[in-house]
Amino acid sequence: MLVGDIRNQIDGIWNDFWSGGVSNPLSVMEQLTYLLFIRRLDELQTVEELKAQATKQPISRRIFPEGVDDDGEPYDNLRWSRFKAMEAREMFRIVDRHVFPFIREKVAAESAVSQHMKEARFAIPTPALLAKVVDKLDRVPMDNRDTKGDVYEYMLGKIASAGQNGQFRTPRHIINLMVALMQPKPREVICDPAAGTCGFLVGAGEYLRAHHPEIFRDKDLREHFQTKAFHGFDFDPTMLRIGSMNMILHGVDSPVIEARDALSEDIAGEKDRYDLILANPPFAGSLDYEQTAVDLQRVVKTRKTELLFLALFLRLLKTGGRAAVIVPDGVLFGSSKAHKELRRMIVEDHKLDAVISLPSGVFRPYAGVSTAILIFTKTGVGGTDKVWFYDMKADGWSLDDKRQPLLAEDRLGVAPRTPLTEAEHDKNNLPDVLARWSQRDGAERERSRTAQSFTVDKAAIAADGAYDLSINRYKETVHEAVEHQSPAEIIADLKRLEAEIAEGLAKLEEMVG
Repeated sequence: MLVGDIRNQIDGIWNDFWSGGVSNPLSVMEQLTYLLFIRRLDELQTVEELKAQATKQPISRRIFPEGVDDDGEPYDNLRWSRFKAMEAREMFRIVDRHVFPFIREKVAAESAVSQHMKEARFAIPTPALLAKVVDKLDRVPMDNRDTKGDVYEYMLGKIASAGQNGQFRTPRHIINLMVALMQPKPREVICDPAAGTCGFLVGAGEYLRAHHPEIFRDKDLREHFQTKAFHGFDFDPTMLRIGSMNMILHGVDSPVIEARDALSEDIAGEKDRYDLILANPPFAGSLDYEQTAVDLQRVVKTRKTELLFLALFLRLLKTGGRAAVIVPDGVLFGSSKAHKELRRMIVEDHKLDAVISLPSGVFRPYAGVSTAILIFTKTGVGGTDKVWFYDMKADGWSLDDKRQPLLAEDRLGVAPRTPLTEAEHDKNNLPDVLARWSQRDGAERERSRTAQSFTVDKAAIAADGAYDLSINRYKETVHEAVEHQSPAEIIADLKRLEAEIAEGLAKLEEMVG
């Protein structure tokens, strides 16, 4: 959690970009990503130099070569620690003409993550702006993983608050809820086929660090965590760079973040590969058959991207693999043949575990569409028994376009420091979702369908062949008991009323007469 001083420093950097003529928040984020990458390269070389001094051995991994580049500039001048002290115009010349070409031509060839930098373009317009940003960014403390990760997350949050490209960001507390529900394991291989800024992969990594510290005491587990555990796909080069940097700054050195259009490409090599999928894919509407991967067409005949992504998840998961994914409500009750068939497949051929209805304002101001979290397990042989439903009413934030916190910071999220009061629960359902989920095979089965959560037998879901998964299909409302008079009492009341009217009319006639 960032302290106010660091937030103010980052706010100042963003304000400098805006006043310096860079107004697109995604462009700001991309330029900051490049600068952080450059700073990290220098830090890595410094670590190697200190290690060599301590062991009195040659440097084993030299990022900045000795000597000069093709234009005669000493490679040493390309390091952050060197050019940050230069005069503004000289710094601008070094970064523009030497540092960025060095990243594109040499560094990008080193690793899967670095290769996303091969299209890096320097877009800071003036020496004065570059000098300001480098100076302020250099003062932001990035000494440990927690601070680095929090700084980058705060920067990403500013994309959303600027009201542009926020669709790339699922709210952090919703990510943390989904990760906590799925409880990733140290040896699992985790995938987000629509990774964006890699928020789900970061969330899974942070959960593993907090709950499985043995990862960093075991060489094999540590190597798995750093190089094999996290896989993300995206076809947007900017997102690939931002997502990769997000993982790096959260302490995952070599995540597998690949340029791939998961719906359009053949995924045969990825089939049956992943233990856990966490995702909130962008549901664009329709995709031409010609653009759709043949593998997915075999699962379900449709052009609907929301259904194609579900088909993709089923193909990517290993048998026994689990998924927690966000879907628009139309997936739950759509009446087309493809909608019904995909729901039937998940319920009958695999194991549907839960449907968690999200408040309709969760993704405001970018989208007001109602959504739900689907949790299922790939089995290939069925296994659905009872499906757990939860009707989430509040996530701790206002459900209007402003999305302001409704509680103090320590009362928000999945794990507040102390249990919430009933009034606080009405503003933040997340801890309750997690608590009730853990009881889904026990006490939750006894709940009435009038409760906020309950279970439904598979037979009831399959009864009419539509496999409707909308919570309102099964939720029952509480009706207040109303006492009614007996027929005899009603008749007696009518007779009394009739007599009173007759008496009144008689008095009226006397007065008139």
